[in-house]
Amino acid sequence: MKKIFQTSIAILSLIVVLSACSAPKNTVSSNVSRGKFVGTWTLNNVSYDGLVQNAVQNVFDQAPPEAFVGSTWKLTNSGNGVYTLANGNSQTIFWSVYNGGTTGTQFQFKKLFEGDKAKNVAEGYRLDIASNDGSAMTLKSPVAVGNGTGYIIYSFTKSN
Repeated sequence: MKKIFQTSIAILSLIVVLSACSAPKNTVSSNVSRGKFVGTWTLNNVSYDGLVQNAVQNVFDQAPPEAFVGSTWKLTNSGNGVYTLANGNSQTIFWSVYNGGTTGTQFQFKKLFEGDKAKNVAEGYRLDIASNDGSAMTLKSPVAVGNGTGYIIYSFTKSN
């Protein structure tokens, strides 16, 4: 009985030591703070990686990617927001940061229309966060191309 107890303690000790030495699965550094998104952002540039320009005619079920250049995105800490295109068209959104994506941390939003509650809207959009230092942000929207993936790249600067 004493041998079984000693063997059990030895095995448990070994498990504790091995789990303490292993690399963490999710590190906090891979997550992007929600606070870095709060404020007013201006979309300055749309570029493409693995796609030819004009290959995508419509993004966010609204307009061509180039129509978003010059748009302003006002994001509050509560998750409410609105983006306004250069032509004056506005869209109310509910946004959040999704830290469980297979491609890493993502910016996600749902379009809200008159009378909508965010919890009742099932469809939305997710963009990969390439970078966000609190004053400049780059988001990448994946687009299936043949057997691979191309990206529409949105570059923002913070206005306030």
